[in-house]
Amino acid sequence: MSKNALLSKALKEVGSRFLLVNLLTKRIRQLRDGVAPRVERGANLSFDDIALQEIAEGKVTARDFMD
Repeated sequence: MSKNALLSKALKEVGSRFLLVNLLTKRIRQLRDGVAPRVERGANLSFDDIALQEIAEGKVTARDFMD
């Protein structure tokens, strides 16, 4: 799936550009810190791509970051 398609799907899943940016930022930070991805990691996928795919598939939501 192309990055634009993933972005559109993630935006539909979240409903707000601002929330999407916040989720992406937090999830990318987690992935860089060593948290295991919730999707299958492809050969050339960056942390950005993985986080975007997780959000688009509904595997990462705002509830995951609520304290």
